[in-house]
Amino acid sequence: MSFSERLKADAALIEARLQAVLADRADQPVTHAMRYAVQGGKRLRGFLVLEGARMLGLPEDRAISAAAAVEALHAYSLVHDDLPCMDDDDLRRGQPTVHRKWDDATAVLAGDALQTLAFELLCDPALGSGEVRVALVAGLARASGIDGMVLGQALDIAAETASRPLTLEQITALQAGKTGALIGFAAEAGALIAGADPAPLRRYAAALGLAFQIADDILDVTGDEAKTGKRVKKDAQAGKATFVSLLGLDGARARAAELIAEAEAALDPYGARALNLIEAARFVIARET
Repeated sequence: MSFSERLKADAALIEARLQAVLADRADQPVTHAMRYAVQGGKRLRGFLVLEGARMLGLPEDRAISAAAAVEALHAYSLVHDDLPCMDDDDLRRGQPTVHRKWDDATAVLAGDALQTLAFELLCDPALGSGEVRVALVAGLARASGIDGMVLGQALDIAAETASRPLTLEQITALQAGKTGALIGFAAEAGALIAGADPAPLRRYAAALGLAFQIADDILDVTGDEAKTGKRVKKDAQAGKATFVSLLGLDGARARAAELIAEAEAALDPYGARALNLIEAARFVIARET
């Protein structure tokens, strides 16, 4: 199976797991909004969970709940990021954002519920022993909370009203939280479930997460809204400092390529077993969405 076929197959598995766990919940607008919010997307974070587990010899059913958990957490972050008090976006994955399709209050509650659903999914006994599940819960909490994604988002909001643009070092630190922390958890989760050393995957994820954000900055400049499924050129309109504004378009592309080379090198201990993760890294800077 090629990388693109594997990515699509994993996306379908994760979608099915998320919709199944939401199927018997209360018939309320907030539940419908949750189901809507988890539809579509590349599922790259969930793919990293499943592929890391497969690479270490585990079947997909051992890791599917962790893959669904990280995608539920990611969906919550997108629902909240799109709100008028945050990024104020009308389009996500080619569809109206949750607060536009419903209302602000429903979007807030749907995001809250998706966040808690993520931790419910990490309690699945199929993931392993109690110690393994606690490690997964703690890892996702760190990645998504004030030491990770939330901190990165807070720094991003603060930067919008700062008296001077962020430096390259500051943007790198901001994005390590906003984007990189959750990608880092996703990449390490398979090793946690398998009881393996997560260090090589941690190094892989650190480079991959930063390359992912640089690619996002490039897409904001060069992307087609019809392909990306979201508004583009919003960073320049907001006057935000980005990797492109600081490095230039060619410099940003070069830096992203350097990071992908670092990510690939981190996978050397796994040899040919890491081929799909290598392809995932290359996909990150070649994608159009």
